[in-house]
Amino acid sequence: KEKLLTHGDRTMMDIWQQEAGDGGGAAGRNAGRQLLDARQSLRRPLTDADVQAAPVEQMRYTRTARNEVHRQFQRLPNPDLVMYVYPHLAGTDPVPVPGYTTVFPLYQRIQYAMPGERVEDY
Repeated sequence: KEKLLTHGDRTMMDIWQQEAGDGGGAAGRNAGRQLLDARQSLRRPLTDADVQAAPVEQMRYTRTARNEVHRQFQRLPNPDLVMYVYPHLAGTDPVPVPGYTTVFPLYQRIQYAMPGERVEDY
């Protein structure tokens, strides 16, 4: 316990600022520099191919009168489960209930496919 918790005059805010890079310490500056270097390495400029492909890619998702008549997101198959309920007695006064069939969808929600995703039966 004594090793984990410092007993100096520094507050948690001082420690945080120094270690996170907001303070003036060398460790804080180092951490801030490493963070900026990591962010910079993840950034990349758009290539000419990216710039050329963007309008074509966006046209597929842009709403126009022409593509509004076609469904863009097809419904995925949701098979029905047919269940037969046998004749039985129900209620506090045994009332006869005739047998019947009922239909349940296999999945609770309707699922939609992404544009171009396979939608035919498997």
